[in-house]
Amino acid sequence: MQVKPKILTRFLMRRFLSGLGLVLLIVCSVIFSITFVEKMPGAPTTTDALWTSWVLLLQYIPLFLPLVTFMGTLVAYYNLTRSSESVIISGAGLSPYQSTRPFLIAAFLVGVFAVGALNPYAVSVAHRDRMHEYIELTDDAIWLRETIGGRTFTMRATGMSRGAGDYLVFKDATGFLLDSESRFVSRVEAERAILSPQGFSGRNVLIFSPDGQSRIRQSWTLNSLMTPESVLERHLRPTQVSVWRLPGFIRNMNQMGLNSRGHKIQLWTLLFLPLTLVAMTTLGTAFSQTRQRRNFRFSPKFSAGVLTCFILYFVINVFGALGVSGALPPILAVAAPPLIVLFGAAIFIVSFDTL
Repeated sequence: MQVKPKILTRFLMRRFLSGLGLVLLIVCSVIFSITFVEKMPGAPTTTDALWTSWVLLLQYIPLFLPLVTFMGTLVAYYNLTRSSESVIISGAGLSPYQSTRPFLIAAFLVGVFAVGALNPYAVSVAHRDRMHEYIELTDDAIWLRETIGGRTFTMRATGMSRGAGDYLVFKDATGFLLDSESRFVSRVEAERAILSPQGFSGRNVLIFSPDGQSRIRQSWTLNSLMTPESVLERHLRPTQVSVWRLPGFIRNMNQMGLNSRGHKIQLWTLLFLPLTLVAMTTLGTAFSQTRQRRNFRFSPKFSAGVLTCFILYFVINVFGALGVSGALPPILAVAAPPLIVLFGAAIFIVSFDTL
């Protein structure tokens, strides 16, 4: 009997996606529940706690997706072995490599979807929740600095929030304006300083002149190249920028003379995520190889595989730390672990097939 390759490929892909989906559902449910219980006491309402847990879960999925892919591969192969469908596949003349190919294709497509769609969506839904906790703080305050036309404006604020429109509101703001020769021009104090796309503004602002005199201005404005979006993005962590904006974001950081190694690591991690999922699928296939058809024990292989994944997770973090520190190029720090896993697991599968 000859099995049509397309039918068998679709069947194996469904098996893989069902195993992956089952493990992903379980892991997401556990993480969502833990996050919800953690956020519930400090959230104003239950809805806010649910939304925050959902946003965090979306951000966590790319982190644990390789481990989920590995466990999903084990579950898929276990179901094939238990139902004797693997015997039928072998009887159809397919080698372990050929039967794994649909799994690898599905894993690659899942990685592409996670990078191209899930990551931008997670960043977009978290965009509206960006507050002062995303800003780098010094002595528990927010500091902003800008030079325009030779004059330098430095501002310190104790808090920040989003306004109803496209602007930011800084609480208890104190600003210092210096001329091109770093001489003091004025000092500004305001309970609320507003940054809009047109610049800074405020009402009932106390202004100190160089001679020590002070006066209150009902309306105060200051032109600025800073915008609410640039203030937020300048201090965003790498995981808070979508994959589509990371290249331009890195270029801007380099032009400002800021350290962008962490953002480069994040970019290459996302770009290599499909390859990482393929590597973890290959590793799961290697752990699933067996010649037992009866009394096949799944627990030892599953436990050994999970332990191996945690070891790999530690190794990946070590390579990532070396990349962030500059000891390794970012692309090498990200690409080396999955390539090592991929080739090692592939060699084992081929060796098993030739025994």
